[in-house]
Amino acid sequence: MTDLTETAAPAAPAEPGAPTIQRIVVPEKTDSADARVFLEMVRIANAVCLEDAGHDYLHEEPDEMLGFWQDQTDWTQLGYAALRGHEVLGAVKLMISNESDASTVEFDLMVDPPHRGQGLEELLLAEVEREARERALATIQTWTLHRPDAAGPRLQPSTGWGAIPADDAQTRFQLASGFTLEQVERNSVFDLTGDFALVERMLADAVAAAGDEYRPIQWTSPTPPEHVDGFAYALSRMSTDAPAGGLVIDEQHWDAARVERRDARLKAQGMTVSVAAVLHVPTGRVAAYNELVIGEDRSGATQQYGTLVVKEHRGHRLGTIVKCANLLRWRDLVPESPRVSTFNAEENRHMLDINETIGFVPASYAGAWKKVLDL
Repeated sequence: MTDLTETAAPAAPAEPGAPTIQRIVVPEKTDSADARVFLEMVRIANAVCLEDAGHDYLHEEPDEMLGFWQDQTDWTQLGYAALRGHEVLGAVKLMISNESDASTVEFDLMVDPPHRGQGLEELLLAEVEREARERALATIQTWTLHRPDAAGPRLQPSTGWGAIPADDAQTRFQLASGFTLEQVERNSVFDLTGDFALVERMLADAVAAAGDEYRPIQWTSPTPPEHVDGFAYALSRMSTDAPAGGLVIDEQHWDAARVERRDARLKAQGMTVSVAAVLHVPTGRVAAYNELVIGEDRSGATQQYGTLVVKEHRGHRLGTIVKCANLLRWRDLVPESPRVSTFNAEENRHMLDINETIGFVPASYAGAWKKVLDL
């Protein structure tokens, strides 16, 4: 495991009680003696999601986040916390691709809601920009959450699709910090406790329309050996085929070994993962897939990790097949979960049409922001 336990030297406080910044230790376990700040980061992340989105459908448990941080093979992950004394007031987590041609830093800046607007956001953003410059990565990108029923003026991204509240504090901070809004994503939810008759009809119709060249397949992680290579190919296409608006997306290269590492990491996180895919029979490649994921608490919201139809296979209703097949499978696999939560770019009208027809409804919105630094 990469050693991430070093602590950055705290900035000298300008006055008694001024906040300091320190590197977040990645503990071995969530009950380790050095896990306190990491656990506070998770708590603050959940508090921010609840405050900004207005719901807890994006709640994450400490073991889920820790399992992701402990695998640094494909992504470098690190974080900084803002403290006053022993109190953790906010945190920022960074994720950087380990691909040789990576050009971006993705980050999530979180200040505990009672401490917002006191200069902590600026302190934490300064750490992101310092890390980016030291790594010669000019582009930094982040996301903000917004409630669907907020009143007032709206701000549109460069795509022209969707909008977020212009007066939200998180919107104002991004604009004041030199970021531009590049995309809006819709967070939609599906009621798993309702009637599935429409889902069943949509699946049957889509399978008939796709024809014999396409064969639906399903599995629960880990990926079966016979599908590892095909799934790696489909996962690699997510970074090139999904709508990105004005964001910079570093291309991700996948092979069987990376799929197996991901499966092992998800298992370490305590996640149950169901995959519904469509196999292109002539080539043996995975042409489309959908993933549904939940942690050890199966009474919470299910997360949809990814849905993709590879570009050259679009127009055969494969998106409908993988979404509907996985929802039906999930109903039997995890009957305790009340809903599925998913994100889609507002310009991805085709996928949103499928979601809306199935019965997904908007729960919140996310703004995707970009800033290009002078290196």
